[in-house]
Amino acid sequence: MAHLQFPPIPPRIYIGDIWLLIMAAILVAFGLIMMTSASVEISSSQYGDIFFHLKRQLIFLLIGLCITSAIVQCPIRYWYKGSVALLALSYLLLVLVLVPGIGREVNGSTRWFRLGFMSLQASEPAKLFIIIYMAWFLSRHRVMVKSSFKGFIYPILFLALPIALLLVEPDFGAVVVLSIAVFGMLFLAGVSFYQFMIVGVATGYLAWIVVISSEYRLQRVTSFFQALKDPFSEDVVYGTGYQLAQALIGFGRGEWFGVGLGNSIQKMYFLPEAHTDFVLAIIAEELGVITVLLLLLLFFGFVSRALLIARRNEKSGRLFAAYLGYGIAFLFLGQVLINVAVNVGLLPTKGLTLPFLSYGGSSLIMCLVMLGLLLRIDIEHQQYIQPKAGANVL
Repeated sequence: MAHLQFPPIPPRIYIGDIWLLIMAAILVAFGLIMMTSASVEISSSQYGDIFFHLKRQLIFLLIGLCITSAIVQCPIRYWYKGSVALLALSYLLLVLVLVPGIGREVNGSTRWFRLGFMSLQASEPAKLFIIIYMAWFLSRHRVMVKSSFKGFIYPILFLALPIALLLVEPDFGAVVVLSIAVFGMLFLAGVSFYQFMIVGVATGYLAWIVVISSEYRLQRVTSFFQALKDPFSEDVVYGTGYQLAQALIGFGRGEWFGVGLGNSIQKMYFLPEAHTDFVLAIIAEELGVITVLLLLLLFFGFVSRALLIARRNEKSGRLFAAYLGYGIAFLFLGQVLINVAVNVGLLPTKGLTLPFLSYGGSSLIMCLVMLGLLLRIDIEHQQYIQPKAGANVL
């Protein structure tokens, strides 16, 4: 037997943080199930096919996975080199969507481009492109950001134009999520606390001006405060608080363990946008509050893993990758927190999808794109710290 020779064992292919992949896969699979359950009634009545939305979501998932597989193989340095161009592209997208004949208006908001069989929400790629630019700026000017006030003001100035354009659409939810991500990146880059206090007060004042300058937003806020006192009062239920009241009914019907998968009543036209912005209420109704809590733990585990990947890169001196990872983690965190808060009545009703779970091509594809960037960041970190470990890094 001594003369027998066995081929060498090929090196392990590192595909990125396995826990991040597992949690993302669970979220996508669970999202397909619950989005389908929440949409069967509207799919059947409007399209004559109970799986209409599922089929479309599977197509979006396939597109997203194809793009993600390409991103995982694309070196981070290309995103670094193209960051300024991506910032300009984000401005262009947010301007073009407001041009009559190009942007598509839905429910009074002009946020979408019509691309054949799907619509692209301009704010989805724009948020990521702005985060990429901010990561570039912070990695190049870290000393200035930490030591001078202008290092804090410059990024805010770059953020002013997209925020103004988003408010014109209007898309106040995207403004809040993007602001959370950018301010989180600045804080981790070393901006002093008193600077945050000054800008925080100014931002709060501007936000209040934005609210009172729009009758629609003011009604939403007024209804929200009324709902805090009595969410089922006549003024709330038959006013702008209708969606919130129906979502709370869903949580109430589900109690701890739910009424059973597929047995929701709220999805039968009682709760508008049940398969998009309010899919969490359907989850609570059908599977109970316990499942919602487990889902939140999964989301926070995903975000924690993303922050850990970013932190590893920061310790290794890979600042652009680190800040990009931080920004993506904060984008996920902000969107989850706001969606959950809206569903349970802790924030005024605002159209914002739940990552990986809500129906929609723009949301799902961009979530997968950001997942791909996180995986690529982790892969390159592994290559950086173990150049001679024998790992075959993509």
